[in-house]
Amino acid sequence: MPDESPLIDALRRGDEAAFAALVERYHGALLRLAMSFVPSRAVAEEVVQETWLGVLEGLARFERRSSLKTWIYRILINRARTRGERERRYVTASPVESEDDAAIDPARFAPDGHWALPPDRWDEGTPEKLLLNSEARKQLDQAIEALPPQQRQVITLRDVEGLSAEEICNILEISETNQRVLLHRARAKVRRALEQYLHSESRRVP
Repeated sequence: MPDESPLIDALRRGDEAAFAALVERYHGALLRLAMSFVPSRAVAEEVVQETWLGVLEGLARFERRSSLKTWIYRILINRARTRGERERRYVTASPVESEDDAAIDPARFAPDGHWALPPDRWDEGTPEKLLLNSEARKQLDQAIEALPPQQRQVITLRDVEGLSAEEICNILEISETNQRVLLHRARAKVRRALEQYLHSESRRVP
């Protein structure tokens, strides 16, 4: 973990430039995560503002037992959960979901357990080009938004924000096993959604 002492000391002194840089670095990520707990972007914006107020109020008590980033994310999650419950829109998902929520359709496997319908390769030809366009990015965002809350939180932190598995477990307070299950299911669902989009686009390519 990099030495955050100079930054924390600057924040505690009331250094406005240091705080502005911190907001610029994490605001977008916090907003994306907040939106997995609450019903609208407007409410998510309010949660993020409350989070920054919480950061300012709590800096003097920050004990540095975790990274500053992990601490900020935890403040966000606590406020987002409280606000989501208040809005009566937050639904707690079981960390390990039911068999009905299978990550991959069993029909894609042959009786011997091998692929009957293997996943498409996205690293060659037209699909790769399609993934680069803005419409494909929109489909990706929509697929993530459609995920159950915990799956959305894990894939957002891991694949969108680039956090490590250990950081995610600390932030969401889940086990490594649950983190892996949630991430696997989230990625599989997003992949299925993109496969459907890529198939439809490929048929349209002359």
